Amino acid sequence: MATEGPATRRVRVAEHPRLMKLKEMFNSKFGSIPKFYVRAPGRVNIIGEHIDYCGYSVLPMAVEQDMLIAVEPVETQTLQLANTNPLYPDFSTNANNIQIDKTKPLWHNYFLCGFKGIQTHGNSLWKKEHFGLSNLTGMNCLVDGNIPPSSGLSSSSALVCCAGLVTVTVLGMNLSKVELAEICAKSERYIGTEGGGMDQSISFLAEEGTAKLIEFSPLRATDVKLPSGAVFVIANSCVEMNKAATSHFNIRVMECRLAAKLLAKYKGLQWDKILRLEEVQAKLGVSLEEMLGIVEDALHPSPYSPEEVCRCLGISLQELRTQVLSPNTQNVLIFKLYQRAKHVYSEAARVLQFKKICEEAPDNTVQLLGDLMNQSHVSCRDMYECSCPELDQLVDICRKFGAQGSRLTGAGWGGCTVSIVPADKLSSFLANVHEAYYQRSDRNLTFEKQSLFATKPGGGALVFLEA
Repeated sequence: MATEGPATRRVRVAEHPRLMKLKEMFNSKFGSIPKFYVRAPGRVNIIGEHIDYCGYSVLPMAVEQDMLIAVEPVETQTLQLANTNPLYPDFSTNANNIQIDKTKPLWHNYFLCGFKGIQTHGNSLWKKEHFGLSNLTGMNCLVDGNIPPSSGLSSSSALVCCAGLVTVTVLGMNLSKVELAEICAKSERYIGTEGGGMDQSISFLAEEGTAKLIEFSPLRATDVKLPSGAVFVIANSCVEMNKAATSHFNIRVMECRLAAKLLAKYKGLQWDKILRLEEVQAKLGVSLEEMLGIVEDALHPSPYSPEEVCRCLGISLQELRTQVLSPNTQNVLIFKLYQRAKHVYSEAARVLQFKKICEEAPDNTVQLLGDLMNQSHVSCRDMYECSCPELDQLVDICRKFGAQGSRLTGAGWGGCTVSIVPADKLSSFLANVHEAYYQRSDRNLTFEKQSLFATKPGGGALVFLEA
């Protein structure tokens, strides 16, 4: 893995309508001209849902939609944030006193996560050099995003990454893409999201024309060449799901952690040190298929109460709450450990099969990849319970009109589907899905080009300087 940082490009702003418009809006807002611009893309996860935080590889690609920020460093210590979308109010704060309210996933808090993550990393580095970032410079920032919010295309993580890259650029720090991805993944936890790092990794490590297999510990990305005879199509269910505003996501993270501990205890491992399902497999040195067999033996399909978890681990309720559960899962009354572990181990295997089929490229590649995507959706719906009726309906419609495979993408509970469609069926597919899902309901009111589109793998985060 190359250790270079994100690319810097010199561009003629006047030749790029979106940059030009942003420059003009910045000037009317702040009365000055941006010194540079930063973009970070959203992503679609093709396969590998809810397994990055369990330690397993995922297979996303960057989409063309992105977060774009115009930036001007200033002499004061004030951080001023504005957004081109009038729904998102202006915000200003002291750059040296960043407070992030976990209870409110307001847009500016995602910027503050990236800013604070880099600030904290810089402080720890510079303390070793005997001087600190005591007076962080302020800046004026105007944010423009065209990733549909709460759609499962990672608009919030793209904003965290964009803010991280803005901060690194202003401070003149030299960080690799991998370091930036790892810092931004950690810093999103300031807002209470216990994600696994896929979204930040693809935002920095993406390259045009290829999907990526992203592996963790250590973080690395490998090209995955997608089949040329097929197109990936994103369709928005128009049901919004805000990851940080709901406890669903964090409960799933905790259920996977508890399942890992119970499996480890069952196999005689030191369970108290284990946090992720992947660690159990690694310590046992067995295959994913063998792990699925162990899940059948060790866990029961009926839900576990906190008391039963305590009995299995030989700890008190107090110890469970203080040493194992996160603050936002203290009051959960049931944990579905068998179902969550079954999903994770089977989905991890599907990711590896997907990559292998792409590499070997048999004649029926598109059908085989579609089958894996369909299996993934069934597992997300039935075992992980992160779908919703609208997503299930949209997946059915996509398959009916020519998709070889279709599944929810992103955290779920709303947001988007991703479908693999033979290239020669694309135009009829788009027309039929538009009519069947969007026109036959009031969803047409929210339908824009943003709701249904073919996408190809885009590039990663960039800094633009005016030529």
